[in-house]
Amino acid sequence: MDQFRDLFAKLDKNNDGFVSLEELHNEMRKIGVTAADEKSQAIVNNYDQNMDGRLDYEEFLGYIMDRERKWIINFRALDKNKCGVIDQGDIIDLFKELGVVISKRNAKKIIQMMDKDNSLTVDWEEFLHHIILNPAENIKELVSSWKHSLVFDVGESRSMPIELTQQEADVSLCGNFVLAAGLADAVSRTVTAPIDRLKTLLQVKGSKAVSFGMTELQAGGLRSMWQGNMVNVLKGTPQSTLQCIIYAQMKALLGGQKETLSVQQRFGMGCVSGASAHAVFYPLEVLKVRLNLQQASTHYGVFRCARTIYQNESAAAFYRGFKPSILCMIPYAGVECAVHQSIMSWVKRDPAYNSEAKLFLFSFVAFASGQATSYPLAVIRTRQQAQAFSSVSQQASNVGLRQAFLSIYERQGTRGFYSGMGTSFVRAVPCALLNYTLTVKLESLISQ
Repeated sequence: MDQFRDLFAKLDKNNDGFVSLEELHNEMRKIGVTAADEKSQAIVNNYDQNMDGRLDYEEFLGYIMDRERKWIINFRALDKNKCGVIDQGDIIDLFKELGVVISKRNAKKIIQMMDKDNSLTVDWEEFLHHIILNPAENIKELVSSWKHSLVFDVGESRSMPIELTQQEADVSLCGNFVLAAGLADAVSRTVTAPIDRLKTLLQVKGSKAVSFGMTELQAGGLRSMWQGNMVNVLKGTPQSTLQCIIYAQMKALLGGQKETLSVQQRFGMGCVSGASAHAVFYPLEVLKVRLNLQQASTHYGVFRCARTIYQNESAAAFYRGFKPSILCMIPYAGVECAVHQSIMSWVKRDPAYNSEAKLFLFSFVAFASGQATSYPLAVIRTRQQAQAFSSVSQQASNVGLRQAFLSIYERQGTRGFYSGMGTSFVRAVPCALLNYTLTVKLESLISQ
């Protein structure tokens, strides 16, 4: 039992002979356990026999014994070749059985989460230490926690998709995860739809956006703030899924494993796959902007809006602003990816920063950096998409990018290039928190 005494001492930060709720919670967060608040509280509630709100060594040992009895069978099932350890191949096989495909590099990262002696294998003692601090109830929940510890994404529109191995490039990434992520994305977009509409109004109408928004509230009520949300929901998850599929097929054609692809190759493939998926769903983006800008008194729905654009303008109107939109993706993807990877490399060297809140903050810094560099192009894109609703937009759509830049600068100065960027940042926080939290919860429910 000496190894458990060492673990207990590690958790007992203030050396008072007890593991408090806060000490247990903090250690769980360090290793990326989802819903650490609820799980640490459940452990203390279930094993704190004298009801003092903390665990002494005997109480903690009771928890360990229960975990040992519960998971020894699962460990033996994971050890496919019965050699007493779990290796990368076992992790890859486990994910395959659950409908998830991962690269060897990600399997190695999962092993390293548990591996204490740098052998790149996990024996029973190492595995037990991991599931003591990661109190998953079953294999599916454990796999879900591993997946979410590999990626923490704040992105409003992250352009670099998850990578699959070459052999599995034509296999679905993860049915349950995609469904859960899609439902979470729909909820987060719906909750933050009023902020998104305000951003569109600011980009197109500038200082007049607030007065226009108040008029809309009076004319159409609170419901009017959700104009265009249905199109936005329909666009989100299918576009991300298509981008992932295109990226995987390109990777398979190049014949490279993840470890052999350069940063330039991954960035180039991400841009091409992102641009391709963006092109397919771009008409929905134009529809969303037009619906956002419709007055509540004249709002007539998605299909009539599409028919009106086609009849009164042309089919080409569905791709207005496409050029600045594509150009916008390059600096956004490049800067966000570079900042994100740089921060993550630094974080890995200091485990003290490996908590959900801090990882969220670092990811938000990367998102904000990408937004700041690409936002002027996003403003031009939105104004061109909104041609029928603003004389300023009409002018922007009928000239080249250089002239559009000059026109905005002459009318509004440098500030005009960043109209609505503050609302974009405000929207990103609740959107990302809802996405992350709901994806974890929904995937757990779907997997049951």
